[in-house]
Amino acid sequence: MDINNIRLFVLAAEKQNIGSAGRDLRISPAQATTRLAKLEAELGVELLHRSTRKVSLSQDGADYLPYAREILAQDDAARAALGKQSMQLKGTIRFAASSTFAQLYIAPLVPDFLAAYPSLALDLKFSDTQFNLIEGSFDLALRSGPLVDSALKGRKLADDPRILCASPDYLSAQNLPLDSVDDLAKHSLIGFRDGAPRPLAREGKIVGNFDPNRSAGRLIVDDGTSQKVATMAGAGISANSLWSVHEQIMSGELVHVLPDLEVADGAVLWLVYPQSNILSPKVRALIDFLMNRIGKSPPWLDGKV
Repeated sequence: MDINNIRLFVLAAEKQNIGSAGRDLRISPAQATTRLAKLEAELGVELLHRSTRKVSLSQDGADYLPYAREILAQDDAARAALGKQSMQLKGTIRFAASSTFAQLYIAPLVPDFLAAYPSLALDLKFSDTQFNLIEGSFDLALRSGPLVDSALKGRKLADDPRILCASPDYLSAQNLPLDSVDDLAKHSLIGFRDGAPRPLAREGKIVGNFDPNRSAGRLIVDDGTSQKVATMAGAGISANSLWSVHEQIMSGELVHVLPDLEVADGAVLWLVYPQSNILSPKVRALIDFLMNRIGKSPPWLDGKV
């Protein structure tokens, strides 16, 4: 099976255009169509649905795509091991991250990465909604929490401490005590959709939970930025990553509530990729870039509150 035909299929799937994929590989649209037809004949399935303007993946094509990307990654890694890989990395990296984190820390670095690797392209998915990394055919993703999925490998980017916070206006408007974990149930706690209760610890010992379902709260969100904005506007108390709110805590726009407690959910920022994947040179380049620009000195930990 010709690996160049597999490369053509991956490009056509990403671009949804056979002619454009062929031009990237310096072959004519007619040659590209012939090569894809040959690959389909060898596999015995239709990989792409054709129309006059674009193509789309068939179900078989969607099933085959992550394996095709894996074949290409292994070929790149093998060539690099033999010293036959061009020094100039090429191709597309599909990278996913939390939209809240990405807006603050990833998106501002994108121009520098693209300038450093002029033959690489980034296909970015920024969303706070969890999804299956493998089914989505992503090369790399940023995840927060314990690394428990056995189908994934990861490299720690940074610690992700969480704190409770509220706005000064909210706290001044409440005629309610807020001296212990038990007092939280009387307050408006902002919930994150599908979020489990977060254990709260003092000096390593669990003393209670941050549980919006057992509070006076009436707000549920599914986006970290919206949660922070609502908290700043006085909607209640929320549990936030320090990387999201550290500047507002330092400026006084938000107040660190119950500072003797820590959210003990084992949250760590991981750069993860499928266990089955060979770590290709281009993905390694992105990991190393993020480790150098973020992981070496996380800005939210410099002046930890």
